[in-house]
Amino acid sequence: MATEGEQGAAAAAAAEQTATESSATAEKTATASSATAEPPATATATATATATAGPYETAPTADAEQVAAETAAPNGQTATATAAPTGDARRAGRRAVVGRLSWGLADQAASSMTNFAVGIYVARSLGLAAFGVFSLAWVTYGVVLSVSRGLATDPLVVRFSGVPDASWRGAVARSSGTALGIGAAVGAVCLVIGPALGGSVGPAFACLGVILPGLLLQDAWRYSFFAAGTGRKAFVNDVVWGLALVPAMVVAARVGSVAAFVLAWGVSAAVAAVYGCIQSGVLPHLGGAREWVREHRDLGYRYLVENTCVSGASQLRAYGLGAIVGVSAVGVVRGAELLLGPFLAVLMGLSLVTVAEAARMLRRAPHRLSAFCLVLGGAQAAAALFWGAALLLVPDRFGELVLGGVWHSASELIVPATLGVAGAGLGTGAAAGLRALGAARRSLRCQLLASACYVGGGLGGAAVAGTVGSAWGVAAATLCGSAVWWLHLRSAVREHQRNPIPEVRTS
Repeated sequence: MATEGEQGAAAAAAAEQTATESSATAEKTATASSATAEPPATATATATATATAGPYETAPTADAEQVAAETAAPNGQTATATAAPTGDARRAGRRAVVGRLSWGLADQAASSMTNFAVGIYVARSLGLAAFGVFSLAWVTYGVVLSVSRGLATDPLVVRFSGVPDASWRGAVARSSGTALGIGAAVGAVCLVIGPALGGSVGPAFACLGVILPGLLLQDAWRYSFFAAGTGRKAFVNDVVWGLALVPAMVVAARVGSVAAFVLAWGVSAAVAAVYGCIQSGVLPHLGGAREWVREHRDLGYRYLVENTCVSGASQLRAYGLGAIVGVSAVGVVRGAELLLGPFLAVLMGLSLVTVAEAARMLRRAPHRLSAFCLVLGGAQAAAALFWGAALLLVPDRFGELVLGGVWHSASELIVPATLGVAGAGLGTGAAAGLRALGAARRSLRCQLLASACYVGGGLGGAAVAGTVGSAWGVAAATLCGSAVWWLHLRSAVREHQRNPIPEVRTS
């Protein structure tokens, strides 16, 4: 289970692997057919696969098999005409896509719904100020999770999806060991800083230090299972966490402190992490962490920057809002985010396949990529506006039943929060297009600028008009960031038309 704002980057990496598999197989087949010319779209996908996947070979997917059928005859001779895929191949490809989408949605729904339930329960049990302290620990975990994913699990998903079992097991041992080591290192820092902070924040951060290794290891198992193509195991693992949370939260409610709720949250994650070892049959290898980071530094550092831009901006806004307005304001913002949680669950689940679908569009009909991304982003933005409109119709009595005392303040933020999510959804369409084009430098520049606008708008609005001003500042910044994404996509598409070799590295 992970925070909603951090799912997108790793989910995009999982989707990017699907496109990489298809492109790599198409490259091999087209090379074997010496008389068949390689079209620009195939050259683009091939270059992306070579630069991203490196020396790690991946197994072909159903879409890759279809590409092979289109470029080579059954006897290995050069085809004189494009071979149409059989009905069985088409059905198999559709089933594969539906399967990936279904388990991605199911796992994300389990994760996000559990997060939603935890947030609601803690808000009702602790009140506004204490819930703000819990939210500070939550966003801190989100930043550490971004570091872990960038260095440990994102390279795993990109380079070890569909590989033989022996290769997967060795990679998972080192990747999960890296995640566990990051949790232990940052957890030790939290244990030192916590007592120095004092008040109710200090014990919460000290407890966060204790539970971080288990939290990061549980998340590492989720993405390890998706890399193996066994999303069902990731779903089951999140369900185990949710079941373990029930008695843990009951005990924490009896204690009645923020630290108790933080511990309950983390101890239940540790239960799921241990169960992940049983599911996979793999034990984390801490000694291989340094080798893993060094071997995959070409991807890890890039993903680290992109991931931490998102979570780091969220944390800076939370800390700044707490300093400018007060800790209670952090709880109000978190309450508004919880109201949008069910919609975000579906949005993040869909993000598992958006990049792969954009890559397929680039290969099959490059001139339609921009229109496809616009439909993709526009649909997500429209869905966010629809959800926000539905929230405005919720009676106060029902809202208080869900969020308790947090509802009245959080409900004032529904409109700006909805506009912010709609802007982010619109920008997601352009981001998928940039990923499909392999325009990593452009993508990174967009993310850096969007994160800077997010922090500036959130804190500037807080200084002018408090919590509500911060929400409107973030909404305006998100819409501006979306415009930047689309401008860069337009430029990247033009560059691709002139030169089909994509930009795939940031250093």
